[in-house]
This record gives sequence, C-alpha cells and structure tokens, in this order.
Amino acid sequence: MIGAVPALLALAFLITALLYASVGFGGGSTYAALLAISGLDYRLLPMVALACNIVVVAGGTIRFVRAKLMPWKGALVMTALAAPAALLGGLTPLDEASFMLLLGSSLVLTAATMLVPMREDASEKPADFARFMPIIAAPLGYLAGLVGIGGGIFLAPLLHLTRWRDARAIAATASFFILVNSLFGLVGQLMKRGPDAFGGAIGASLPLLLAVAIGGQVGSLMAVKVLPKRWIRWLTAALVFVVGVRLLAG
Repeated sequence: MIGAVPALLALAFLITALLYASVGFGGGSTYAALLAISGLDYRLLPMVALACNIVVVAGGTIRFVRAKLMPWKGALVMTALAAPAALLGGLTPLDEASFMLLLGSSLVLTAATMLVPMREDASEKPADFARFMPIIAAPLGYLAGLVGIGGGIFLAPLLHLTRWRDARAIAATASFFILVNSLFGLVGQLMKRGPDAFGGAIGASLPLLLAVAIGGQVGSLMAVKVLPKRWIRWLTAALVFVVGVRLLAG
C-alpha cells in the first residue's frame, strides 16, 4: 500500500494538477508516473490516478456546462463510444512490465501532443477528417482505463488539428471526456481488484486527492496567469517526457 504520503509527493501532485488544469486536462498519466517512481504497487496506480483525474476535471466540467460551452452532441457521441472501452480497459489484467511500458509510452506521447498548437477561434472550416473523430474515441477510452488516464490529452490535439470546434469547445469536450472515462475506468479497476484494494488505495491517498483538488481549482480558476499558456504547455511537456523516458529505461 501507499503508507505515509511524503510531503514532496503531495506537492508534486498539487503542481501537476495546477499545470494540467490550466490547460484543460486532468494529469492522470503524470500522477501514475509519480506513483510508479515513488514505489507504489503498479496494480493500484490506475485507481489512485483515475480518482485524482476525477477530482481535477469535475469542477472544470461543471464550469463549462454552466457557461454553456459544451458541444453536447459531439461530446456525448465520442464519450459514449469511449466509456465502455474504458471499463474494459480497467478490467484488463496486465503484468508489471507491460503496464510500465504502456505508461512510459503514453507519457512520451503525451509530451508530443502537448506541443500541438491550440486554435483560439473557429474562423476556418473543419477539416474533412473531423467527422471521423468519434472513431478514435474507443481506443483512447481503452487506454484510459488500462493505465489510469482520461484520454482527453490525446483527443484534444487531434480535435485542434482537424479544426473540429473552437478552443473553448474542445477544452470542454476534453474535460467531459476525461471525467466520464475516468469514472468508467475506475469502476473497471474496482471490479478487477476488489473493494478492499480500492478502499485501501483511496484511503491512503487522501492527502494526494486533497492536493489535486487544491491544485486543480487554482489552475482552472486562475489559468496560471504568471506565464503564458504556451510556456506552461512546453514546460509540462518537457517534464512529462523526462519522466516517461525514465520509466521506459527502467
């Protein structure tokens, strides 16, 4: 189990949540990587990471809905295809070597996706391929449940590249996508590991959940105005890439 949560780990979770929330994501892959480096049993990583994801994106999703920025038709279609796959991913057994390979690879890919430019308006027409975006939802959902991420950090850059909607609509969709996938993935992990493992993991990680709740709120409300968002994305991409390579290198 996790045992006593070091203050440094809680601080790292808070900063991760702040950075990711400032650019519209949950941070699940980085939470999982931080837990892997800290020595947590790999079988418990997805549960803690997905729970942290839910805490971070829930508030953001509610704000998007209240602001009437959610493109419900597109968001619901993609999420409806991804959520069952996230549940299946949570149920899929993995050995430690395979889990670490997938997690490290997802981090490296995350770093690359965070460098994709974000469109701030919808002045250009969507690309022809934009209509096929729902096709990628299921594999992203499966990956989400498998390793403890939400999948939105992979979905959003593709939506930007295809000019699917404007930046705020894409951010709202990604937030909703992460929230629902994380919930379904967590249910799959619970069914696979059992309530005792789930209760122990979540109970021992309460300081981390509190840390991401604080970081997520600060990040989403203040949008980290100290630095331009593109700098935040580049810094986060660099840190994620280093951690991913470290996991892959063993």
